[in-house]
Formats: sequence, C-alpha cells, structure tokens
Amino acid sequence: QVQLVESGGGSVQAGGSLRLSCAASGFIFRSNVMGWYRQAPGKQRELVATVTIGGSTNYVDSVKGRFTISRDNAKNTVFLQMNSLKPEDTAVYYCNLHRSDGDYWGKGTLVTVSS
Repeated sequence: QVQLVESGGGSVQAGGSLRLSCAASGFIFRSNVMGWYRQAPGKQRELVATVTIGGSTNYVDSVKGRFTISRDNAKNTVFLQMNSLKPEDTAVYYCNLHRSDGDYWGKGTLVTVSS
C-alpha cells in the first residue's frame, strides 16, 4: 500500500527558508519519478518540481533558482528545499507519485509565508 507522508511545513516571513520532506513506503521508491505539487487557496493544484530516477530535476518557472528538489533512495525520502520564500508561495504542498495505475498523494503540509 502506497503511503506518502509530508512534513516540514510551517509559517515563515518572506525571504525565509523551509525544507519539506516526504517519507514514502509501499512501493519501490528508487524506481519511480517523484514530485511536489502545491495548492493555494482558491487555486488549482500545480506542479512545483519533479525528480527522476537518475536525479534529473524540473521546476515550474516561478520557483526556479529558489527551490531545490532532491531524493535519498536509501531513506525512501524526497525533499524540497525552499529558499527566498515569497507570500505567493503560500499553499498546501503535496508529495506525488505518478505511476501507470494512477496518482498517489500525501495529505499535504501547509506553508504560510507572510510579508
């Protein structure tokens, strides 16, 4: 049974940093692309970043140069380091596994950035 558990959210002032973690279980972590999504109040969920099996990364333009996604296959964990946070980064952040049988999500962790 796939389980994704996010942690690390919180409240910070603009310019601050947070590091999100997602502990994964129930599947072969090292063989799957992992991603982070976010959903701001009143908006659709959007893709923030992905990391491939080989460690290649991709980011939405709005976070390039500020966020870094990484993975630790030994610990079945994916991270999102968020620097220079802006109020528009405020959202619930979700860990995602996309497989041929569908998308799997964690419950999310709230990030609030105040100006």
